[in-house]
Amino acid sequence: MAQISEAIRDGAEGFFKTQYGTISKMAVLLALVILSIYLFRNTTPQQESSGLGRATSACITVAAFLLGALCSGVAGYVGMWVSVRANVRVSSAARRSAREALQIAVRAGGFSALVVVGMAVIGIAILYATFYVWLGVDSPGSMKVTDLPLLLVGYGFGASFVALFAQLGGGIYTKAADVGADLVGKVEQGIPEDDPRNPAVIADLVGDNVGDCAARGADLFESIAAEIISAMILGGTMAQHCKIEDPSGFILFPLVVHSFDLVVSSIGILSIRGTRDSNVKVPLEDPMTILQKGYSVTIILAVLTFFGSTRWLLYTEQAPSAWLNFSLCGLVGIITAYVFVWITKYYTDYKHEPVRTLALSSSTGHGTNIIAGVSLGLESTAIPVLVISVSIISAFWLGHTSGLVDETGSPTGGLFGTAVATMGMLSTAAYILTMDMFGPIADNAGGIVEMSQQPESVREITDVLDAVGNTTKATTKGFAIGSAALASFLLFSAYMDEVSSFAREPFKQVDIAIPEVFIGGLLGSMLIFLFSAWACAAVGRTAQEVVKEVRRQFIERPGIMDYKEKPDYGRCVAIVASASLREMIKPGALAIVSPIVVGFLFRVLGHYTGHPLLGAKVVAALLMFATVSGILMALFLNTAGGAWDNAKKFIETGALGGKGSESHKAAVTGDTVGDPFKDTAGPSLHVLIKMLATITLVMAPVFL
Repeated sequence: MAQISEAIRDGAEGFFKTQYGTISKMAVLLALVILSIYLFRNTTPQQESSGLGRATSACITVAAFLLGALCSGVAGYVGMWVSVRANVRVSSAARRSAREALQIAVRAGGFSALVVVGMAVIGIAILYATFYVWLGVDSPGSMKVTDLPLLLVGYGFGASFVALFAQLGGGIYTKAADVGADLVGKVEQGIPEDDPRNPAVIADLVGDNVGDCAARGADLFESIAAEIISAMILGGTMAQHCKIEDPSGFILFPLVVHSFDLVVSSIGILSIRGTRDSNVKVPLEDPMTILQKGYSVTIILAVLTFFGSTRWLLYTEQAPSAWLNFSLCGLVGIITAYVFVWITKYYTDYKHEPVRTLALSSSTGHGTNIIAGVSLGLESTAIPVLVISVSIISAFWLGHTSGLVDETGSPTGGLFGTAVATMGMLSTAAYILTMDMFGPIADNAGGIVEMSQQPESVREITDVLDAVGNTTKATTKGFAIGSAALASFLLFSAYMDEVSSFAREPFKQVDIAIPEVFIGGLLGSMLIFLFSAWACAAVGRTAQEVVKEVRRQFIERPGIMDYKEKPDYGRCVAIVASASLREMIKPGALAIVSPIVVGFLFRVLGHYTGHPLLGAKVVAALLMFATVSGILMALFLNTAGGAWDNAKKFIETGALGGKGSESHKAAVTGDTVGDPFKDTAGPSLHVLIKMLATITLVMAPVFL
């Protein structure tokens, strides 16, 4: 076990160093581009009044960008560092009892989750405090505290930049290895999953760590950072409009909520206790039920702390009952998160109808399995969209009626209400991330058990944990898409605010009836489809190389099948590592370059046709349409992929003929098709949505 775990650790750490080396070079390049743009751009009236020169604001933005990128990288590294060490402990615990294995996997996931959320909070807190002291905020003739959050935008962009490449590179790596191992091992050679005779098995297990732990850590780090910054910007703007005497409560509120998240999620994680009784070989109860209990504990505590924080920080004399409205907005967000987790579980867990119907369709062949999976994925977009719509409207309405009004007497709390709902949704992020990290750790433990040829009873325990891990991974993706939808809505509003402060004229709505603006929208939707296509194609191309290599080893080393020869695991690891680094550049570059090029071209066009704000309007449309298409596309890809995977798992439990039957082979085909959907294109999409929003915020001066 220790030997196999070491091979996985070496592979994961080797790939991580190379991948982040490449990402850091690209980050430095992009930092230089941002620096040059900021040195030649116009300044805003706020910056002029506070005496912030172009050089200062350029250095601030670049420093924030690089810090965000660094923290995001560290968050990913911690996720991977923990998982490559925890997997062997879980597989060892599975020899004693199911409950102990579950506890170790959850606590390992919990540790990295708490570090990720803690990094997001402390990074922004340090930046905020540094700028506050260094720029002498709120002293006469210097910057107002309400304008300070706009300086933090670079941090969010740095975080999402790293998260996008981590998700793309890791996603291509994990799925290419998985598809290659499954197609040759299971379908052609008929050997079980994670069999030591399969040359691609170590690459597959390494992929779980770099694709699921490292990439998801960077992804949720970026979600929280983007949401904290956009909520701080909106809180500051609202406090300014409403002439609130001490606006710091509204600005620092997101940091306090996420600090409480660390406490309530820790309690939720610690509520899952294990037993060391070696006589208890049978699983005591369904692990999903145990995890759900922990989640319920976390949610109850989150509601209580949320109400406390709103009363403490959002109480103002002007509108004494406003804090109550905002705490209800938070409640809307918390309920939305819970509902999202439940919907995804319904569509991807084999205890429920949809996956069982999908498994049944495998009994009539490969084609019917694919048709059923695609239609299930398409159908699964409906309820989440309705839930997001209801939550945005109800949070906006609650904020709007909070009693906070600007100088003209019109209510202004609507957008901040939506921001508070997003905070509510992410107020249990650490526990959600724990459930997510639990998945790959359990998957790896199962692989180690299979490769070290442990008794069947141990494999049964890790199989149960692995199936639950698949569902929790799917639910986290659902949760991440929901929060991405709300966060991009906020970042979009922040973008419009920033454009109006640069252009020195109001920028309140975008008219799709203007042909150029409509084209911007079309380009935004196209960007999502092209990006998904390139991400899936990258997995396909890399998987083909793996399949050829695995076939070659089986032909040239016939002794592998009788355990007489050892397969060359390192060869597959090397193929996947170099291919995924090469393949992640194209879709990533598309995401960064598109909005800048589109905005710049239409800015030039607007300059000659007498429409000074045309560039900004077209980019706004691109953002809106990309967000809408991206959310639907990500829901479809994640749910279809998760359902195919669990339909295969359901058949492997002995249903419909069990392992090796014709329906199992059809289900493996479905799972192979779903792999790049759920672990490469889907997760990369919700990072892309938020990165488009942060990149437009940072690059706003280019479009004007």
